[in-house]
Amino acid sequence: MGSKIKFILGVAGISMLTSLISISMYAKWNQMENVSSVEEFSKPVEFSNVSSPVPSNVPDFTYAADKAVHAVVHIRSSVTRMSSGRSSTGDPFFDFFFGDRGYQQPQKQEGIGSGVIISSDGFIVTNNHVIDGADEIEVTLNDKRSFKASLIGTDPTTDIALLKIESTGLPIISFGNSDNLKVGEWVLAVGNPFNLSSTVTAGIVSSKSRSIGIISNGKNTMGIESFIQTDAAVNPGNSGGALVNTRGELIGINTAIASKTGSYTGYSFAVPVSIVNKVVTDIKQYGSVQRALLGITIQNIDANLSKEKGISLNGVYVAGVGEKSSASEAGIKEGDVITKINDVKVESVSSLQEQVNKYRPGDKIKVSLLRGEEEKVFSVTLKNSMGTTEVIKSRGMDVLGATMRNLPDSKKQQLGIGYGVEVTGVGEGKFKKVGIEKGYIILKVNNQKVSSPEEINAIMNGVMTSQAENKIMFLIGIHPNGEADCYTIDLR
Repeated sequence: MGSKIKFILGVAGISMLTSLISISMYAKWNQMENVSSVEEFSKPVEFSNVSSPVPSNVPDFTYAADKAVHAVVHIRSSVTRMSSGRSSTGDPFFDFFFGDRGYQQPQKQEGIGSGVIISSDGFIVTNNHVIDGADEIEVTLNDKRSFKASLIGTDPTTDIALLKIESTGLPIISFGNSDNLKVGEWVLAVGNPFNLSSTVTAGIVSSKSRSIGIISNGKNTMGIESFIQTDAAVNPGNSGGALVNTRGELIGINTAIASKTGSYTGYSFAVPVSIVNKVVTDIKQYGSVQRALLGITIQNIDANLSKEKGISLNGVYVAGVGEKSSASEAGIKEGDVITKINDVKVESVSSLQEQVNKYRPGDKIKVSLLRGEEEKVFSVTLKNSMGTTEVIKSRGMDVLGATMRNLPDSKKQQLGIGYGVEVTGVGEGKFKKVGIEKGYIILKVNNQKVSSPEEINAIMNGVMTSQAENKIMFLIGIHPNGEADCYTIDLR
């Protein structure tokens, strides 16, 4: 009996001792946990030193952004169009070309884009599609001043246009060298997407000499595409804005995005400044772009063509050579593979076009190529579309012998049309020769709708610099009484 009591007391004692130890350990652990938590949250908040220099391995975009934003402008273009409605004129000729006309109130439609100031006296470069067909162009600077802009000239083949505002002392962006741009290099896109002024986005160069088929289409078979592809975010309203390097130098004009939605989805495309510089210089000096041609048919080399012809994959294949062309007279033959233009490598049709597009008729270039296994170098004197080495200067509207103006809204409403150019006077010149009289309203030139004399002038200059043998403008329009009529103007 005594031994059982001792056993029970022993067990109870051990249990009590165990409980006391457990309670003591829990209290100690809980105390340590509370102390640790207090220490963790009672530490003073540490703020980063924002004025400290950026680590060398992280690009600093502030300098480039500050240089660029002041020279990028907001562009608002407007065009007056008639609202929808149907009413036959009773004139089968007119209805054939224009369809039924509406007799409702004219409506003003607006588009937005961006532009880049390239001279302190107000020359601005943008995309042609930003101002195409505009009746009025308004430019708003980064300091919020607004100006009416005049259209100096356009080049639909590169989607570049040159504007002018009357001001001085404007901030500009200096031109960089897009040829030296490397894939992977950081770039900034500056523009006004969705009407948000002075927006800067960053990305890298994803590819160069990219052709995406937006300029070289059915309407413009002579389109030149050699885009800089980047992943900097570009959206509607960015068109015509600046693509700059980290030094704040202009290396391209933002032009397009690859998107199924109309908004940025990963890639954007810019016209290289090497092309931009040539276009705007030509427009300022000659009134139109001086297009130099090799006179060859070329194609990209893929694995199939390489195997079929037994040629290298590097370069551009010459599929044909025009008779009496620059290339033919220099000795270039069908089957050659062009590898360099003036020592600059060309590996695609677009890159070759970009290099040749830098030069004017009469310029000499060095063309390196492979003929079989043999490397050859030719000196080529470039020609224009008419087969000469002469620079083709804009003949100006004076050759037409007429004065013109944008068609007033009152007459648009009266005639039930949404666009047109009115002839306000006729003197000696092409118009008088074919019988065009004062009051005639030009609606289309070479099947392109026109809303301003500047558009007619741009089309005329395009005809003069084209490869077409006949330099013709075909005008379709109406007389003041509403009677439709057309005329053919020989510009030679």
